[in-house]
Amino acid sequence: MEYIYAFLVGGAICAAGQLLIDFTKLTPARILTGYVVAGVVLGAFGVYRPLIDFAGAGASVPLTGFGNLIAEGVQRSIDSDGALGIFTGSFTAGAAGITAAVIFGLAAALVARSTAKE
Repeated sequence: MEYIYAFLVGGAICAAGQLLIDFTKLTPARILTGYVVAGVVLGAFGVYRPLIDFAGAGASVPLTGFGNLIAEGVQRSIDSDGALGIFTGSFTAGAAGITAAVIFGLAAALVARSTAKE
Protein backbone atom coordinates (compact mmCIF):
# COMPACT_ATOMS: atom_id res chain seq x y z
CA MET A 1 0.00 0.00 0.00
CA GLU A 2 2.97 2.34 0.55
CA TYR A 3 3.60 2.45 -3.19
CA ILE A 4 -0.01 3.25 -3.93
CA TYR A 5 -0.08 6.06 -1.37
CA ALA A 6 3.17 7.47 -2.77
CA PHE A 7 1.80 7.31 -6.30
CA LEU A 8 -1.50 8.97 -5.38
CA VAL A 9 -0.01 11.79 -3.32
CA GLY A 10 2.88 12.48 -5.71
CA GLY A 11 0.48 12.27 -8.65
CA ALA A 12 -1.93 14.69 -7.00
CA ILE A 13 0.87 17.20 -6.39
CA CYS A 14 2.00 16.92 -10.02
CA ALA A 15 -1.56 17.05 -11.34
CA ALA A 16 -2.17 20.25 -9.38
CA GLY A 17 0.91 21.76 -11.00
CA GLN A 18 -0.26 20.70 -14.45
CA LEU A 19 -3.68 22.25 -13.82
CA LEU A 20 -1.98 25.49 -12.78
CA ILE A 21 0.03 25.47 -16.01
CA ASP A 22 -3.03 24.70 -18.16
CA PHE A 23 -5.62 27.00 -16.61
CA THR A 24 -3.70 29.99 -15.28
CA LYS A 25 -1.25 32.46 -16.72
CA LEU A 26 1.37 31.49 -14.15
CA THR A 27 4.75 30.60 -15.58
CA PRO A 28 6.30 27.26 -14.66
CA ALA A 29 9.01 29.09 -12.70
CA ARG A 30 6.41 30.80 -10.53
CA ILE A 31 4.58 27.53 -9.95
CA LEU A 32 7.80 25.78 -8.93
CA THR A 33 8.68 28.64 -6.59
CA GLY A 34 5.17 28.51 -5.15
CA TYR A 35 5.58 24.78 -4.49
CA VAL A 36 8.82 25.35 -2.59
CA VAL A 37 7.28 28.16 -0.53
CA ALA A 38 4.20 26.03 0.17
CA GLY A 39 6.48 23.25 1.40
CA VAL A 40 8.31 25.68 3.69
CA VAL A 41 5.07 27.05 5.12
CA LEU A 42 3.46 23.63 5.58
CA GLY A 43 6.68 22.30 7.09
CA ALA A 44 7.00 25.24 9.47
CA PHE A 45 3.51 24.61 10.79
CA GLY A 46 4.15 20.87 11.13
CA VAL A 47 1.54 19.88 8.55
CA TYR A 48 3.84 18.40 5.92
CA ARG A 49 5.68 15.84 8.10
CA PRO A 50 2.53 13.67 8.60
CA LEU A 51 2.02 13.72 4.82
CA ILE A 52 5.59 12.46 4.31
CA ASP A 53 5.05 9.78 6.95
CA PHE A 54 1.90 8.69 5.09
CA ALA A 55 3.09 8.89 1.47
CA GLY A 56 6.88 8.58 1.73
CA ALA A 57 8.62 9.55 -1.50
CA GLY A 58 5.32 10.67 -3.01
CA ALA A 59 5.47 13.67 -0.71
CA SER A 60 9.20 14.10 -0.11
CA VAL A 61 10.45 14.02 -3.73
CA PRO A 62 8.37 16.86 -5.27
CA LEU A 63 9.43 20.46 -4.72
CA THR A 64 7.13 20.80 -1.74
CA GLY A 65 9.32 18.18 -0.06
CA PHE A 66 12.39 20.34 -0.72
CA GLY A 67 10.64 23.28 0.90
CA ASN A 68 9.77 21.12 3.88
CA LEU A 69 13.40 19.99 4.11
CA ILE A 70 14.48 23.63 4.28
CA ALA A 71 11.95 24.40 7.02
CA GLU A 72 13.02 21.39 9.09
CA GLY A 73 16.69 22.29 8.64
CA VAL A 74 16.10 25.82 9.86
CA GLN A 75 14.13 24.58 12.88
CA ARG A 76 16.90 22.12 13.83
CA SER A 77 19.58 24.74 13.36
CA ILE A 78 17.71 27.29 15.46
CA ASP A 79 17.38 24.71 18.23
CA SER A 80 21.13 24.03 18.22
CA ASP A 81 22.67 27.38 17.20
CA GLY A 82 20.06 29.96 18.18
CA ALA A 83 19.22 32.88 15.91
CA LEU A 84 22.21 32.18 13.67
CA GLY A 85 20.37 29.02 12.59
CA ILE A 86 17.91 31.15 10.63
CA PHE A 87 20.69 31.84 8.14
CA THR A 88 22.56 28.52 8.18
CA GLY A 89 19.84 25.89 8.58
CA SER A 90 18.59 25.86 5.02
CA PHE A 91 22.11 25.51 3.63
CA THR A 92 23.06 22.57 5.80
CA ALA A 93 19.73 20.79 5.25
CA GLY A 94 19.73 21.08 1.47
CA ALA A 95 23.46 20.81 0.80
CA ALA A 96 23.54 17.10 -0.08
CA GLY A 97 20.63 17.28 -2.52
CA ILE A 98 21.87 20.41 -4.22
CA THR A 99 25.40 19.01 -4.51
CA ALA A 100 24.06 15.79 -6.02
CA ALA A 101 22.01 17.76 -8.55
CA VAL A 102 25.05 19.80 -9.60
CA ILE A 103 27.30 16.73 -9.90
CA PHE A 104 24.75 14.70 -11.87
CA GLY A 105 24.03 17.70 -14.10
CA LEU A 106 27.74 18.09 -14.78
CA ALA A 107 28.10 14.37 -15.50
CA ALA A 108 25.15 14.48 -17.92
CA ALA A 109 26.65 17.53 -19.65
CA LEU A 110 29.97 15.74 -20.09
CA VAL A 111 28.35 12.58 -21.48
CA ALA A 112 25.57 14.05 -23.60
CA ARG A 113 26.11 15.92 -26.80
CA SER A 114 24.22 19.14 -27.35
CA THR A 115 22.99 20.14 -30.76
CA ALA A 116 21.46 23.33 -32.03
CA LYS A 117 17.73 23.24 -32.68
CA GLU A 118 16.69 24.40 -36.09
